[in-house]
Amino acid sequence: MSPADRRRANRASQPKEQPKQRPKERPAALRANGLTKDYGDLVALAPLDLAVAPGESVALIGHNGSGKTTFLRMAAGLLEPSAGAVELHGHPAGSIGARAVTAYLSDAPTFYEDLSVWEHLEYTARLHGVQDWEQDAADLLGHLGVYERADDLPARFSRGLKQKASIALAFIRPFEVLLVDEPFVGLDAAGKEALLELLATAHADGATLLVATHELAFVERVSRCVALRDGTVVHDGPSEGVDVLSLVT
Repeated sequence: MSPADRRRANRASQPKEQPKQRPKERPAALRANGLTKDYGDLVALAPLDLAVAPGESVALIGHNGSGKTTFLRMAAGLLEPSAGAVELHGHPAGSIGARAVTAYLSDAPTFYEDLSVWEHLEYTARLHGVQDWEQDAADLLGHLGVYERADDLPARFSRGLKQKASIALAFIRPFEVLLVDEPFVGLDAAGKEALLELLATAHADGATLLVATHELAFVERVSRCVALRDGTVVHDGPSEGVDVLSLVT
């Protein structure tokens, strides 16, 4: 056998190198594709494409009626889109998988008429499989300054107290994505600072935050700001240097 034949034989006997496989991309914490909501001729949200990475903290800003609440409600699975879709960690919004990883804090808290704050916390914690929830509940209420109201009915609270109770309900359960709609409205200075601390802790623990707010104290703490105007994205980029007032008027 000639040297050339031996080289060909050696090459044929050697195992072929397998093509390298690309590592699977980690799914976005939140991904909207062509997400749209209209009411006849009224377009509440124009087709929206948006991806939020796991662990990202995003401020969602815009004037009243800009589409912020519409978007968050569709992401939370509470409102059906007219077209398009939104997923949470790869799960369609509203599905069991999406609800398991997503907590939603509404701008209009609602409560069961006959349950106390403590009973609401117990119900929510047990629903999501939280063990030994009592200490967490007590710590949350204490942090928010409403521990002494634990046995009262939140349905009868003032706007500010309702907001604090709803914040506690959002944080008593585990979540990977937190959707929040105007959480600072109605809070006193101490309540705002308590909420900022809770949001910062959740972000530090790896949660993804999407918060609709005009509160500069929060906007200045995040790295990304998305602004809506009349249902359309008009800004998506770093929050540093953003003129919030110009984007919400």
